Amino acid sequence: MEMENSSIDMCSWYYNMMRSSDRLLPNTSAANNSLNNCDYSPETDPPLVTSSMKVYTYCVPIILVIGLLGNLVSLRVFLSRNMRKLSASTYLAALSTSDITALLFHVLVDWLRWGLPSLNSDSAAPAFLNTPGVCHVLFYFSYVSRFLSAWFIVTFTVERYIGVCHPLRRKDICGSRAAHKVISSLVIIALVVMLYKPILTSARVVRTQHEELTRCFPDPQRPMLVFTLDSIYGLSITVLPFVLISVLNALIIQKLLRRYHRHRQCHVVTEESIIRMEFTVILLVVSFVFIILNLPFCIVWCKRFLLSRLHVRASEDALYDFDNLEGVLLLTRVVFYINYCVNFFLYSVTGAYFRHELKILVFYRSQRYSSYIKCSRVDSSPTTPQSWV
Repeated sequence: MEMENSSIDMCSWYYNMMRSSDRLLPNTSAANNSLNNCDYSPETDPPLVTSSMKVYTYCVPIILVIGLLGNLVSLRVFLSRNMRKLSASTYLAALSTSDITALLFHVLVDWLRWGLPSLNSDSAAPAFLNTPGVCHVLFYFSYVSRFLSAWFIVTFTVERYIGVCHPLRRKDICGSRAAHKVISSLVIIALVVMLYKPILTSARVVRTQHEELTRCFPDPQRPMLVFTLDSIYGLSITVLPFVLISVLNALIIQKLLRRYHRHRQCHVVTEESIIRMEFTVILLVVSFVFIILNLPFCIVWCKRFLLSRLHVRASEDALYDFDNLEGVLLLTRVVFYINYCVNFFLYSVTGAYFRHELKILVFYRSQRYSSYIKCSRVDSSPTTPQSWV
């Protein structure tokens, strides 16, 4: 009887872990064996989990469509002729690219695994998602894209901090060429460091009450190594960016308030200062929204992450609480996903130059606009800086 309860508990644990984004195996051989005889069914979920799954199932496709369209349009605007040479546009174009990648390799893949089957109890996730090799690649690019999305915001914040608080060094550090170097370095770091995920992932066959499934799991031979590296990764895309962005934004706001009072007395307002201020406002809004949307998921994820290691064999009440925590995690995950689709609206609300370029892109792609570009280039001053930000 004790072995039967242990198997049920482990199957419940397995189902919850597989429903979330970080699939961890317990550090016991008995637990691994019990996965091969898993009869757990999601029908026993508490109401919170069922409701959360419905929200996840129907809201994530909306986020995917809006996010892909919005980021594609934003990328096109930031790569337009008038904006591509701005260092701020370079960072925001990179952010749009990483968000698109995260939507495809993380949000879409997870929805195909867990959201699509919940639409119809007879349907199942596409089998190719869990085939050896494919699941390793999906894990890899999911981790890379999420890391880059978080740290592109951090680097943009650092660039704005230097531009606002250390203006004398702005021309040397904050140019378009420097932005390309920083972005390239971040991409290389992410591609190299995140190799640990496919290396420490293995495909295994799990037998449920209905069928045998192939699933990708972290390496059961090195659970503590996987736990440690995933913990570091989780902190690197949530807590660490949160702290850095908060501190730098506080310093930027403090400097802007001092500069505002000084400029009011001097009555000095230039086009360059207006554009710099606009991109600074965009940064502040994007970074604060990033913090707001990530913080709930970060807190719940950390709590669930620790409980998954402490309650390998748990009581029925503890498992029920754990299931409810999974329901809250699903809701915060939907909020977290909004981070990948909201930036287009933030740019449109806070950026007059973004709206101007967007109108040109949509309404004025004609010969008249081409003539306007040529005339503006002839009349522009040769002393205009390469980067306004």
